[in-house]
This record gives sequence, structure tokens and C-alpha cells, in this order.
Amino acid sequence: MYDASDPRAALAAKPGKPSATHFAGAEYARFHESPPQIVDAAGRTWLARGQNFVLAYTEATPGAVLVREAEQHESVLLLPDVATSATIEAGAERVTSTGGVIVFVPPGPSRIVLPQGGRIVRLFTASAEDLAARCINAASYAAPHPNIPPFVPWPTPEGGCRLRAHSLDVAVEPGRFGRIFRGTTFMVNYLDPRHGPRDVTKLSPHHHDDFEQGSLALEGDFIHDLRWPWTTNMNEWREDEHARCPAPSLAVIPPPAIHTTRAIGPGLNQLVDIFCPPRIDFASTPGWVLNAADYPMPQE
Repeated sequence: MYDASDPRAALAAKPGKPSATHFAGAEYARFHESPPQIVDAAGRTWLARGQNFVLAYTEATPGAVLVREAEQHESVLLLPDVATSATIEAGAERVTSTGGVIVFVPPGPSRIVLPQGGRIVRLFTASAEDLAARCINAASYAAPHPNIPPFVPWPTPEGGCRLRAHSLDVAVEPGRFGRIFRGTTFMVNYLDPRHGPRDVTKLSPHHHDDFEQGSLALEGDFIHDLRWPWTTNMNEWREDEHARCPAPSLAVIPPPAIHTTRAIGPGLNQLVDIFCPPRIDFASTPGWVLNAADYPMPQE
């Protein structure tokens, strides 16, 4: 259920699926309310996960070097702050960029250098087992959550993956939902910034049948409202949740919970939605994925 002003209201409804009969709970990681999982010469890093992905939120020291020896899948780097410059190396490639960008990093070894430090966000698939094991909510995924099919990456571009950097400085466009980028493993929607609280008469309660949504708060303050379906088995019923998650934080919203998110901060509220793998409905909507030409779509 979307407000008529929400671009998602135009998406075609998916054919009906059998109703889910058991559910997982939501996950909330409020980074500044708990100690970081990694403290080293590079800075402080908090780790949290969904079923298919790991998020690393790092407050890096000047001169920080972050190295990954061998990633099985393509990963993502977010540099949300314009002042945070970085040099990214992957194989024989090297890219130096100011902040305010999203970078898709190919599989294999990679190295990120941050001369002035700053905050960065990295997204890995759950194949990064060393990071997955250290996540603040690792125990929640000791067994796979229900209603989510096995992870399958999307097709690789002709010639293979490579470093691809895209500016986040994209003008708001009526009819387009946020600023969406995707690769073979992730779809990231850097939502249009919201100043001040959200109008509570224009919320967007909806659900997903078979995929999680990660909601990363980078600025401001949010409340995630969730409601689970009732089934014939009352033991599966869950209370409604209205979870306050100030930035920096990650909420992982499970299927098929009905959910919407309210910005409540008086200033800038910046949310980033994360899907692993990408979602087909957004990818199929003309003009929504800003780097759509870089990657082929999966076969039906």
C-alpha cells in the first residue's frame, strides 16, 4: 500500500504466492550504542548482517588502509561524505575519488586507502565468512531465515566486473524512486534526502514476499514500523514493532513483514536501502537504475 505520490505505487503487483507460515524477526544494529567489532590501526568498524550480506560501517583514521585478500563476489563501497577521498585498488585497476560516490568492486583482492580518514560503508555477500562470523547479530543467522531463497548473483558483464565509481550527486527526478545503482550482487538505493520529519499521512506500508531489505541510516533519526501477518498457528504471531534507529544504524526487515519507515529527525534524514541480490521490479522499471547499462539483466 503506497501513497499515490510514491513512485512505487506504479509497480506491477507480483502474482500471488502461497502465504508464509513462519517468520523471522527484524534485526537492528545501532552502531554507536555498542562497541565496534573491529578496532585497529584503520579505525573502528561495526559489522552487522542480513541473510545474504554483511555491512561494515567504518570510522577510519587518517591514512587508513583496508585490505580484503580475496572476495568471492563483487562488493560495494559507499563514500557518503564529499570530504572523504579514497584510492581503491582491485587487481591491476586503481581509482582515486573524492567522496559522495558509490563504487562497485570486482571479486578478488582489493585495497582501500583513506588519506584523510572519514566514514565509509562496505557491503559484502555472506561469502565473506570471516566478517559474517564477527557480526553483532551473527547468532541470528546460525540457521537460515525462512521465506528467502538461496542467494544467486546476477549475470556478470561482458568482459567481467571492474571498478566502477558513480557520483551520488544526482538530481531528484519526479517519478523516479531515489538514486538506485546495482551490480551483480547488490542493489543500493541512496534515497533522496529528507529534511525534517516525514508526513505521517503519506506513509508506505508494504511487504516483500521473498527478500530482505537492509535500511542503513546515515543521518538523522528514524522509526521502523513493522507488522507480521497472522497465521492459523498463534505461536507464530508477533507483536508490532516501532523501532527507533538513529544514525548510524542498520535495520534488516524480513519478508513478509509489513513495514514502513518514518524520518523523525528535525534536520537531514538520510536513508539507504540495500537489497542482496538486486530486486527485479526496480531493475525492470525504465529509468530507475542509474547504471543499468553496465550490467545485463538475468534471464527470465
